[in-house]
Amino acid sequence: MTGYRNDTTAPIRVGGPVVASPRPRRAQDTSGEPSAFGVQAARLLSAVDEDPWGNVRPSLYETARVMSWAPWLHGHGRRTTWVLEQQAADGSWGEGPAPYRLLPTLSAVEAVLATLLHTIVPDQEADRLAAAASAGLAAVRDLSPAGPWPDTAAAEILVPVLVSRINEHLDHAGARSFTSLGPWCRGPRLDVPAGYHISVPEKVASRCSAAGGIPLKLHHTYEGIARYVPPALSPTPDGLLGSSPAATAAWAAGEPSSRAVREAAVAELNAVAERYGGLFPEAAPITVFERLWVAAALAGPGIPASAWPTIRNWVDRIYDPEGVRGAPGLMPDADDTAMAVLVAALADRPRDPAPLAVFENQNRYDCYVGEDTGSVTANAHALQALGGCLRHRPDTEVTYGPRIRGVRDWLLDQQHRDGRWEDKWHASPYYATERCVTGLAGCDDDRARNAVRAAAEWAAETQHGDGSWGVWGGTAEETAYAVNILLCLPAPMRQAHHDSALADAEAFLREFESDLPHPALWHDKTLYAPQAMVEAEVLAAREKLRRHGAAEQAQDYMYMTMGRADA
Repeated sequence: MTGYRNDTTAPIRVGGPVVASPRPRRAQDTSGEPSAFGVQAARLLSAVDEDPWGNVRPSLYETARVMSWAPWLHGHGRRTTWVLEQQAADGSWGEGPAPYRLLPTLSAVEAVLATLLHTIVPDQEADRLAAAASAGLAAVRDLSPAGPWPDTAAAEILVPVLVSRINEHLDHAGARSFTSLGPWCRGPRLDVPAGYHISVPEKVASRCSAAGGIPLKLHHTYEGIARYVPPALSPTPDGLLGSSPAATAAWAAGEPSSRAVREAAVAELNAVAERYGGLFPEAAPITVFERLWVAAALAGPGIPASAWPTIRNWVDRIYDPEGVRGAPGLMPDADDTAMAVLVAALADRPRDPAPLAVFENQNRYDCYVGEDTGSVTANAHALQALGGCLRHRPDTEVTYGPRIRGVRDWLLDQQHRDGRWEDKWHASPYYATERCVTGLAGCDDDRARNAVRAAAEWAAETQHGDGSWGVWGGTAEETAYAVNILLCLPAPMRQAHHDSALADAEAFLREFESDLPHPALWHDKTLYAPQAMVEAEVLAAREKLRRHGAAEQAQDYMYMTMGRADA
């Protein structure tokens, strides 16, 4: 969420730190009419409200998993063609640097081999599949030493199970004398890349068997253990299993006992495929996640009064006293719960932050119960959410003041020496740093101020020559985050090089072609890009830069006229 530092209301003191008090702004010009930003924001909010699925591109990993597990599902030919078309010149699949391409390449290679060896395909298509498999296997071997590996969802399960399955296909091809299709089936079997262990999927399934069930947190990545789970322990999906097409296809392929439930799950898969042209995203729908992040981003510069009823309706539908789930079939999590509480406060429709209590872990919040590693962005959102609640209910300081100070201190402890933060839900440190800075900017203590200053210096020093920011090259999304980092620095602390960086960023965003898809930077099983959420961040940053420039011009004019008066 962005925008605390742009609020005009006074902060609330909570026994030490000052917590900024978010209040919804109204995007209007001096005539009382909605501003250009207000019109664009209202248009984006309307589009998000009308989309029952969420704006995200299809996933290569997920589509290939459905292609492998469910060749009987309508649209298999379309998926096969699309997967083959996505292969890069070096034989790999996926987006981002080499470590990020390992899992999607394994997924595609396994799906291509499964289609080639276990379905009936014309000779011409078989040749194309064999060539893709051969190039893909070579790419996997090239990628295997490319670590360290990104902290994507359940990679420790998904990578080994795909390597194991690919090797089984190669053994099958050799036994069936498919050597005429190419040299790919005669080469050495794949080794598990360093850092992964071939036994993990089966061990996880064994622990589930010993416990007597599959925990909810494994539903989203169920395809990683599906082959090792006894049929009696198979979970029952309500819609998509764990919001994942891949997990649902793996479950349906296991011949579940309930025909009616299987038919309902297949119908849900077909509905998602229809929305995505026969392909599949990594989660569906993403409307909870999308709506909360879009609303929070746009609330910073201000949203037209006519749009707030839509956001309040979202709050009424999304907030859950038992905790908010990012998508149907997922566990409640602290990140979405905090964002629901925060957006409710911004919309003057406050909700009790009590559901966050279940995620408390000493002086921070776990994203979900049983989490292995903490998330700085989830805790930054929690910090903002609690501050928003205190604005509406100052009498809760006794309850939430200590939590605010604990989370603040934990976030400060996670900052890197160069001023940045990093997080497991996003590939870019600019996202993590912006979330933390926005949360800490309202804390009135020296350590928090110094952390914000250090983050601003890091951002200014890492700007690209064209005015953009980006971990793998400049992007509009990361530039928007960097803009927010710099604007969180109080005006008295801002120096000439900060304003110069902001001016260059404004020029870059002005030239950015908004109709182009945003690159994938967000972490799930692989990288993905929530388009509407990113668009909201970029739109909000542009408006903040416009207002910042207008304020600078007004200040310059004031100084100029004062000088003339003195003369």
